[in-house]
Amino acid sequence: MKKRYIDVVVISDVHLGTYGCHAEELMAYLSSIEPKKLILNGDIIDIWQFSKYYFPASHLRILKKIISMASNGTEVIYITGNHDDMLRKFSNIFIGNFSIQDKLILELDGKKAWVFHGDVFDISILHVKWLAKLGGYGYDLLLRLNRILNWFFIKLGKERYSLAKIIKNSVKNAVRYIDNFERTAIETGIAKGYDFVICGHIHQPKKEILETKNGNCTYLNSGDWVENLSALDYSFKRWKDYNYSYDKLTPFFADEDLKSMDLSELITSLKMKQVSKQQTAEKVDKSINA
Repeated sequence: MKKRYIDVVVISDVHLGTYGCHAEELMAYLSSIEPKKLILNGDIIDIWQFSKYYFPASHLRILKKIISMASNGTEVIYITGNHDDMLRKFSNIFIGNFSIQDKLILELDGKKAWVFHGDVFDISILHVKWLAKLGGYGYDLLLRLNRILNWFFIKLGKERYSLAKIIKNSVKNAVRYIDNFERTAIETGIAKGYDFVICGHIHQPKKEILETKNGNCTYLNSGDWVENLSALDYSFKRWKDYNYSYDKLTPFFADEDLKSMDLSELITSLKMKQVSKQQTAEKVDKSINA
């Protein structure tokens, strides 16, 4: 099966290192595409809940796959979120085609896209971080229970069930929080003059255009790879929602070379690409100055 060539792909909230992460499905998706630019919009590695006792091989393969994509020409931009906020000390570091940033402004066919994780709008994270972390552990526990329930549902021939989604949709405060988050993001984007505002954080995939007296803006949320298994992709001058559940990706598996390659080998390959770029740039400068 041929890969899809895409200009920009945005994924967020993978939460590698937690029981809720659907790493195998994400691997199938990443193996099915060939993007020019891959934006990892926060909470890719869950450092808050990281444990040396749980980081399965399927999660490690995701990291190897991402580094391999960068080594093979895809520009990979890791935007920090709240669960991987420790990486913010490395912001604005560039290694070959890989970089870590806190936010990103993209120029897309004459329009501007503002890409950031979204935790900047979350008061609980900004002011009561311990409470947010406690909620994260509770959420992970709920997802573990959900996996057990879904195992029984599948055995009975029934559809999967998302307890977290049901709770979010039924609790008024949760619904109000999501609405406020989205409206704040859109209004801030309009005020800043951006055409697109792209977030993650709330695990709610969405595409919505809002028009006010000050202008209009398209709000996009890439969702997550815990509950929704969703992403955003940009090609032919338009954004599209992607949902793994509605796609047929069974022929795609991890690249064969990834199985034999060590993570350190991939990182070395990425560094070599950076050295090669620098040498090429130096040669161009010398030829111009000659």
